[in-house]
Amino acid sequence: MIRDASEADLPAILAIYNDVLATSTAIFSETPATLDDRRQWFQARRDAGYPVLVATDDSGVLGFATFGDFRTWPGYRHTVEHTVHVRTDARGRGVGLALMTVLLERAVRLGKHVMVAGVDAENLTSIRLHERLGFHQAGTLHQVGCKFGRWLDLTFLERRLDERVSPEPRQPAA
Repeated sequence: MIRDASEADLPAILAIYNDVLATSTAIFSETPATLDDRRQWFQARRDAGYPVLVATDDSGVLGFATFGDFRTWPGYRHTVEHTVHVRTDARGRGVGLALMTVLLERAVRLGKHVMVAGVDAENLTSIRLHERLGFHQAGTLHQVGCKFGRWLDLTFLERRLDERVSPEPRQPAA
């Protein structure tokens, strides 16, 4: 089942996040997050009107997905960058695909035009998942990250979410 996350899901989200952080190069950091970090992250997503989704079954939270602003400048307001992580024992069962399918629908509903993914260039499983979802490789930045004592390349993928030929005018601040 895919649903909106609640604060009660944060310990499970934290456990998945810290496991991915410790065992892979999917997150270019080596500093484990705390529950307070995840609470602040969750509240920031809510304040921005962005979803945090979880996939669950009888065993608990299997994975989570969200998106946030790609860049903070107003000209990027139609573009978001997403995150999706799946619990180790739930990988390869379609959880990431299910989360991403709902996440893409939510981005469309919010009027977003492009979704971006930044993926470790060696993570071919994630790259293939994104390509199955209609993402296209946009380029690779070489040796821009480091972890586990080595340089990491970052591949960017993008997916257009609608066919608008131009953005709607920005509304003046009230």
